[in-house]
Order: sequence, then C-alpha cells, then structure tokens
Amino acid sequence: MSRILATLLFCLFYSVSSPVVAAIETYQFASPELAERFTDLTLELRCPKCQNQNLADSDSIIAKDLRRQVKIMVDDGQSDEQIRAFMVQRYGDFILYNPPFKAQTLVLWLAPLVLLIIGALVLVFIRRGKGTAAATLDDQERAELDSLIKQQQDQNK
Repeated sequence: MSRILATLLFCLFYSVSSPVVAAIETYQFASPELAERFTDLTLELRCPKCQNQNLADSDSIIAKDLRRQVKIMVDDGQSDEQIRAFMVQRYGDFILYNPPFKAQTLVLWLAPLVLLIIGALVLVFIRRGKGTAAATLDDQERAELDSLIKQQQDQNK
C-alpha cells in the first residue's frame, strides 16, 4: 500500500513541478512597437550555437544572453541596423539568416542558381537522348550483324 502511495505522490509532484521547468522568458517593453521590433530581430538573428534556430526559438544559454542583449539595445533606442551591425561584428554574417550580397557570401547566393541551371541542362540532355530513334539497318548491315551474332554464339558453345 505504501508503494502505491509513494508512486502516486511522485506522479503528483512530477505533474506539478514540470511546468516550472518550462519557464518562458517574458520581457516588458515601454511600447508595443518596441516589443514588435524585439520579436522581429530575434526571429531574423540565428543562434550561434544551434545553427538552425533563430534567437527566439533557441533555448541555448548564448541565445538567452543574446535575447537579453537585443532587449537592452532596443530599450536604449538603437536602430535595427545598429543592432544587426553589433551582432555581425561579434559573430560574423553567419548570425544573419539573410546575409548581405558581398564577395564573402557570393557562393551562398549564387550556388542555388548555378545548381538549378545545371539540373535543368541535365534534364534537357536526358530528354533529348530519349527522343532519338534508333537508326534502322539496311539489308547489308543486317546481314553483317546476323553473321557477327552467329559467330559469337558459335564461339560460346
């Protein structure tokens, strides 16, 4: 009986304490416009640790620190460009989901287009190859082919 009671108490404790673990960060802003700017910025900046998550979605410690930094900068009245420039200065263009078009990011911008063109050309050549009909043989070529096939069959026996 005490084992069942202990199990029930554990389940009750676990169900009550688990929402505490899933705490959500909330920030207070002076105006809804500042809150919207904060949200937009954290959605467009990439987490340096998670690589495939933005700052808003990441639970990593560095993402929490960067969200806090963005909040401070928004509250201080810095523009979105200033905040982006600060993040790029510290983490490079990698932190931007939409990196600028410049020499260092040229491959990022042009590689998909080049691959798409190559794929289209491959498809065109494949389709052209399937459309050509086999050449028909005249009587002399047919006789020569038959004799070669017969010689091959005789050698295999």
